[in-house]
Amino acid sequence: MTTKANLPVTAGSIVVPYGHVIGNEKWRGSEIAQRLQGKIRLIFEDGLGLVDFHLSNRTCILYISEADLVAGDEFKRRLVRLRNTSSLEVIVIVERTQISDQYFLAVQKLVVLELGMVLLPVANQGEASQLITQLVREQSKDHNSNPFLRKQCSQLAEPSVFRTVQQIPGVGKTKALLLLQRFGSIHRLCNASVKELELVVGQTVAQQIYSFLCS
Repeated sequence: MTTKANLPVTAGSIVVPYGHVIGNEKWRGSEIAQRLQGKIRLIFEDGLGLVDFHLSNRTCILYISEADLVAGDEFKRRLVRLRNTSSLEVIVIVERTQISDQYFLAVQKLVVLELGMVLLPVANQGEASQLITQLVREQSKDHNSNPFLRKQCSQLAEPSVFRTVQQIPGVGKTKALLLLQRFGSIHRLCNASVKELELVVGQTVAQQIYSFLCS
């Protein structure tokens, strides 16, 4: 029997309005939802299945809390099911705390190296809300035509730096944002090892970046 939690999610099957996030109903009243108020428009829907948040028609977030990590392997099954049933680009946000830190390396290996997803660690839901806000601004297909969103982007990195990173083979807007969040500058990015890059963008893209920057 197919349940809502196991329904396949394909790119384009969820329509996300400009500047909005569609959130799973279970997050209503959460700290993330409260902190997103006034920054982006959050619409709650039931029946999103395995997905916690849809950032765009093609990108979604799966959130793994400290409690999920401590509780056992259910979150791993959830990750694998989402990879097997979805054509969306999946960003996995993981709460990395003093309690959950012992599980983090194993999760990192599963998410990035085995499943080929993007992993972003956060300390708490408040930090996660800030990250979601940045990702939504970068995901918008109308981003370049909106001067207000361009201003927000420049707070993360100079537009010229952001555009330069996007030009690296295999790197688009989302991965450029993640790389700059992780390394902070072109200089540090150029000095990163393949292993360090893999933890952000996966093995294939990491090798492309390394070859391009070191050629």
